[in-house]
Amino acid sequence: MADVFHTKSKIIITCNKRLSAYLRQEVEDLGFTIKRFFGTGVELEGTVNDCIPLNLNLRCASQVLYQVASFEARNPGELYNRLMEIEWENLIAFDGYFSVTSNVNNEYITTPLFANVKVKDAVVDRIKDKKGIRPNSGPEWNKAVLHLYWQENQADIFLDTSGETLSKHGYRKIPGKAPMLEALATSTILSTGWDQQSTFVNPMCGSGTLAIEAALLATNKRPGLFRMNYAFMHILGYDEQVFFAERRKLKDISKKEIGFKIIASDISADAVSISQNNAKTAGVNHLITFQVCDFAETEVPEQPGIVFFNPEYGERLGVHTKLETTYKRIGDFLKTNCKGYRGYVFTGNPELAKKVGLKAARKIEFFNGKLDCRLMEYELYDGSKREAGERPVGKG
Repeated sequence: MADVFHTKSKIIITCNKRLSAYLRQEVEDLGFTIKRFFGTGVELEGTVNDCIPLNLNLRCASQVLYQVASFEARNPGELYNRLMEIEWENLIAFDGYFSVTSNVNNEYITTPLFANVKVKDAVVDRIKDKKGIRPNSGPEWNKAVLHLYWQENQADIFLDTSGETLSKHGYRKIPGKAPMLEALATSTILSTGWDQQSTFVNPMCGSGTLAIEAALLATNKRPGLFRMNYAFMHILGYDEQVFFAERRKLKDISKKEIGFKIIASDISADAVSISQNNAKTAGVNHLITFQVCDFAETEVPEQPGIVFFNPEYGERLGVHTKLETTYKRIGDFLKTNCKGYRGYVFTGNPELAKKVGLKAARKIEFFNGKLDCRLMEYELYDGSKREAGERPVGKG
């Protein structure tokens, strides 16, 4: 088998639904050429060494997958036989550990766990045959990870170079109540076209994810600064100097200070405390002004930028009446306190969104988990429309 760290193959970078446009821009900004773009990711070509900067830099991604082989397999027996032909002994240490994930649609497979076991058996049997000792395997994603993509009669086997998902950025030790996933938070901010140089106000901040991601974008701090273990580190042939060189680049391009205000408020002192702790872990606590107050009392600086709300959606029964009042108050706050800004309300409840009482300039589609959501954009004109309608282009 060729050295995967220096041999080009297909790379698939996955993301959650409706985030691929933001992922695509990130990948292109890193200098990679995208060959295919689809609803839950992008495809390009590169080596496992190319997967290292992708893992360290991407904010909107979930996994970075490097294709080891592609072949026809009509049933589990054929799958096993084809996998046995691959030189796994050159990829996974005989005294190592690996796990298997899969995306399977084959008439013989009723549960993906069965397909996972077939992959595991083939890898273990091949390595034991060649080395006399079998590696361990299990559900943990903190060592080598293999991914099987098997649709009807076509199977692709990948090295998942990420392991634990990239959609969590590693700084949020205390998640708080109903937190927004970091990759989603970043994508929603990018979708606003925020210039990363003007005021960012986040009332009802919860665990602080939106304000922290805004600070990380503004300082160009990448997720790789918060993580020291990836699945590519557990593949035979890994050169740690490549990783450390990439990590040094992340430090070199990041800034320590910004020239504008990021403000995060919440009526819950516990939520603000959690936000502050998460911001400290991310190294941006000094860049965010935290306030314990009702959202209507949140400081709104004269220098305009964006105001971003992520209120409750009212999925539970019996909370709608209270939330209708909250959404109406959000609309009143935006109209009265935020002139010259662009306002955003992220919600999974279109009926509650109507209570804001403002006409949305845009409704940007997202999913939060499996929940269909919208980011509602409101142009909050100060007097006439003047230049407020001109949206700055985000850096991505």
